[in-house]
Amino acid sequence: MLPSDKLAIIDSFPLPLCQPVRNHRVTIFKGLADVGYNASKHLWFYGFKVHMLVTLSGYILNYVVTPASVHDIKVVYKLLEGCKQSVILGNLGYLSSELKKDLEQEGYHLWTPFRKNMTGANWKVMVMRRTIETRFSELCRLFDIEHTLARGLAGLQLRIEQIILAHNLRYFEMN
Repeated sequence: MLPSDKLAIIDSFPLPLCQPVRNHRVTIFKGLADVGYNASKHLWFYGFKVHMLVTLSGYILNYVVTPASVHDIKVVYKLLEGCKQSVILGNLGYLSSELKKDLEQEGYHLWTPFRKNMTGANWKVMVMRRTIETRFSELCRLFDIEHTLARGLAGLQLRIEQIILAHNLRYFEMN
């Protein structure tokens, strides 16, 4: 196994701005937010997606906010800017041989889980991936990040950065 300082985990979570019934008539953040699909909840939502890079111990290294319809692969390079960890764990949203080759040329090794029809799954690495899911759960449970109530771009950015700062301060307090 790799030491935790060489490993980072990448993933995204939805940031809905309204209830699904209002997806096509909402006017807030018009032109910035859009409709995306939350596969884990089997739900369409209007809003943004927050992409995060987290260490194995749970410290949030970087984040990017995109419209909800932006695919996870399109944000990887921006998210990895300045990342010192060489091994990146991602979910099936990052499964791309082209992305993997490009990142290897930049000195990163991207590991994504195998699909059900692929052989060679490593359950130990899958257990490590749970770290980011736990962080997302904490951001929702402790800081209610899914309900920002922001009505402007500056307010949204401020709210997200306050939550990340509070989480990272809490991280140092616990470690």
